[in-house]
Amino acid sequence: MRALLVTSVGVTCAAALTLPLATPAASAPAPHSASALPPSTSPASPGAGPPSAQAEATTREALAPDTPDTPETAESKLRKAESAAEPAGSTQSLPLAPLDAPSDRVAGAAAAQGLPQRDARPFSLVGVVWDDAEAELHGTVQVRTRATGTTRWSDWQDVETHNAEHAADLGSAEREGRTVRGATAPLWVGDSDGVEVRVRPEARDSQDRAATPVPLPEGMRLELVDPGEGPGEGPGEHPGEASAPEPARGAPAGRAAAVPAGFADTPPTAAALPEVLTAEIAAASAVNAELAELGATVIPALTQAETLESVELAPGAKPYIGPRPGIVTRKGWGADEKLREKNFAYTKTVKAAFVHHSATGNNYTCKQAPSVLRSIYRYHVKSSGWRDFGYNFAVDKCGNIYEGRAGGVTKAVLGAHTLGFNTNTMGIAVLGSYASTNPPAAAVTAVSKLTAWKLGLFGRNPKGKITLVSGGSNKYKAGVKVKMNVISGHRDGFATECPGARLYKKLGKARTSSAKLQGR
Repeated sequence: MRALLVTSVGVTCAAALTLPLATPAASAPAPHSASALPPSTSPASPGAGPPSAQAEATTREALAPDTPDTPETAESKLRKAESAAEPAGSTQSLPLAPLDAPSDRVAGAAAAQGLPQRDARPFSLVGVVWDDAEAELHGTVQVRTRATGTTRWSDWQDVETHNAEHAADLGSAEREGRTVRGATAPLWVGDSDGVEVRVRPEARDSQDRAATPVPLPEGMRLELVDPGEGPGEGPGEHPGEASAPEPARGAPAGRAAAVPAGFADTPPTAAALPEVLTAEIAAASAVNAELAELGATVIPALTQAETLESVELAPGAKPYIGPRPGIVTRKGWGADEKLREKNFAYTKTVKAAFVHHSATGNNYTCKQAPSVLRSIYRYHVKSSGWRDFGYNFAVDKCGNIYEGRAGGVTKAVLGAHTLGFNTNTMGIAVLGSYASTNPPAAAVTAVSKLTAWKLGLFGRNPKGKITLVSGGSNKYKAGVKVKMNVISGHRDGFATECPGARLYKKLGKARTSSAKLQGR
């Protein structure tokens, strides 16, 4: 097997001209602030937060239209425009503390940890992380949140604690060369400014009084993620509220429907693009240059005939490739390209697709999906310590398809989605939780369309089988050869509930539909 390929692409941009240039080295990830102080609870400034936490959020400044262009102001405007090209966003990291006084604890039991009700700067997604990525959290995590600007507190919500299976492979550069942390799944809670959390360890086996209680992991912290503003959003806007129309069901078809359904009411235009693309944004866009113009927010859908015309086929080869679906780019959902590592990592090919659910809950609208993605992305990189967004693609409940990890949607980009089986595969996350909720038909259809196209580019039959070599998981030891479906669920490679029982049952239909779209 050919060794892992890692390349880097950088671009220097000017207001009138953007050219891709090579950059030689990867940037180091920003250190995690484990010692950040909790936000202020002062009534005068609820959720103000410490200067170190405030500094992490990117501030957008409007350019004064009536200021004369002097050499100083022109340079200043350029810097401001480059800064404005990246969305704002922040992460509050709050250390957990014991909830029970020593005198209140049952003898031999591990102490529960958490935080009492408190104010916070606005956030929309929560999760709990800890120091040792190899340590498991044996217990339950529950949170309650307060809607921003109100006194309304939600009910207690469960956070999925078994999240280690969504990660880079053991021994990989992403796993060993970074400060990777243990983490729960992230939970989308919507626009909030108050939080309460409790983490309870598993109870000792009542039948075995000598059993040693399993302690909670060390260094647990609550992560509160603000996704920042996305394309077309302004300060104070809350996408997905009741006043926002829910997009039409179904995915786009044909070149004329290039704008995904979720953005049909506000289609991106050239005028909406920033004056200046940062080098990081341009680099992430340049790897898709054959599919869409630099800085595009959407890769347009193609018909079957147009798709085949765009692909170089070997002489006499029978083209089993589905029509290219419309795909919202990282630029389209507002990825902050300065968060990720600069280099792109690739493997040799794409042999299979693993379907996941994000376990972030179903309490989101499709117009909020870009905000959910920005939150997960920040949680993966800033909180969990990964190099980039973990999944190669994401699908929302309205059937919109999103570019995930950077590196190019047609390429074999190495992800961090299925521990032990990230090499030569791709990961697709359906946004939501589908253990007891049926996935929308539009989402399953989108999975079929995406796999019919992407797997077809690598000559894979969606109804076929493929042999993969395990990199090590709790189901298959490293080096074991495993025969799997070309479209598999996460649980096929790891002992996990993911992608949820209800979504897993739909994979047979997805395989059949995907193969049919390929012309099989």
